[in-house]
Amino acid sequence: MEGTAARARVYVVGVALSALYCVHALPAVTAPWWAVALLAALYAGGERLSGTFYPVLLAGAFLLPPPAAALVALPGALLSPVVQRPRSIRRIWRAAQLAVAVWAASRVHWTLGGRDAVVAPDFPYVLVPAGAAVITFCLALTVLDGGILALAERVPVRLAWRGLFLRSLAPIAVHGLAGLMMAVLWRSPYGPVAALLVLLPMCVSWWAFAQYHREQAAHQATIRALVQAVDIKDEYTRGHSERVGQASMMIARELGMDEGRVEVLRFAGILHDVGKLGVPTRLLRKDGPLTPQERRVIELHPEYGHEMVRGISFLGEARAAVLHHHERLDGSGYPYGLVGGQIPESARVVAVADAFDAMTSTRSYRRARPVATALEELERCAGSQFDPRMVTALVRALSRHGWHPAVTADEERPPRPRRPVSSRPGAHR
Repeated sequence: MEGTAARARVYVVGVALSALYCVHALPAVTAPWWAVALLAALYAGGERLSGTFYPVLLAGAFLLPPPAAALVALPGALLSPVVQRPRSIRRIWRAAQLAVAVWAASRVHWTLGGRDAVVAPDFPYVLVPAGAAVITFCLALTVLDGGILALAERVPVRLAWRGLFLRSLAPIAVHGLAGLMMAVLWRSPYGPVAALLVLLPMCVSWWAFAQYHREQAAHQATIRALVQAVDIKDEYTRGHSERVGQASMMIARELGMDEGRVEVLRFAGILHDVGKLGVPTRLLRKDGPLTPQERRVIELHPEYGHEMVRGISFLGEARAAVLHHHERLDGSGYPYGLVGGQIPESARVVAVADAFDAMTSTRSYRRARPVATALEELERCAGSQFDPRMVTALVRALSRHGWHPAVTADEERPPRPRRPVSSRPGAHR
């Protein structure tokens, strides 16, 4: 949501106004306010400890009138720690989204007589309104998440909602069962204290899940550090890796890949040149043509890069892209001279993204080519050097979204002596 588009901001404001509508009837609601405060405090604590804690929100939907249930989510979401910018918009978005989803779930639950079933409790009928509420909660989150992906993250509309509901339904259903257990015990003779005991195993499992995500974040920070090291070492291509990651992501989305693979392809683009850390700096910065021996040394960087990243298991097929992104369909590439379909799909995506950015970026030895010229060159080499599907996907993606690369530090430096460059679009260091 960095650099949020105006239409995305309007969308967030619209959802926030919807959340205000959900709680506007609070003055007329008869509710146990101590229970609202306790659930809100529990949710805020869970948010601080391990992120969004759905069992408490769903317990609120089962126990409280819709406006009061929506209120449970607001303090914790508005006060939650946010790393990415813009922080205030992200907090407002998350609080509004959760308030709307909880209100909708509570509304469905109460309409189906769930409150009386919880008090009875009337098993197994109690599962019917609870299940409907959980599905409503999940559906509301899915609809709102897809909207923000399409508007803020520029995910194509036909892909923004794909798989979101099914991926989130199972975990939210488990949290719904825990919330239902809380609600039944809360209204039982054992009271709220017994209901809170349900949270203990959930808190432990949620904490373990949060630790896993922190580990993934640490891996990503390591990747970022590697890329920064490459940028420092090869000063003339600073920012190149990020842009190749962006172009790879655009191609993957245009090909209809799911968001999991899109993220892997983004990492592949970002890391494709990490092997340059094993290449002598004097070769990367050399003015003038490279000797055949020097070029062979530079052409080892895909293998160096693969050695560096092969132990990072979550990268998956990105590791193959690091190794094979300089292969060519006609078999004249390196390091192994693979032909056609022997080249992994991820590597064929990154090869096109890599060549495109190399041609459209200003380097010390030449000025950037126009995007249209670069695309013509890619299309000319499609079938011999590049996969035509990937080239076509990039052309379509750019016609839809345009190309807005960041200005690199190289462009702010005075030019150094011009050095000869191969005419091949993928031939760069």
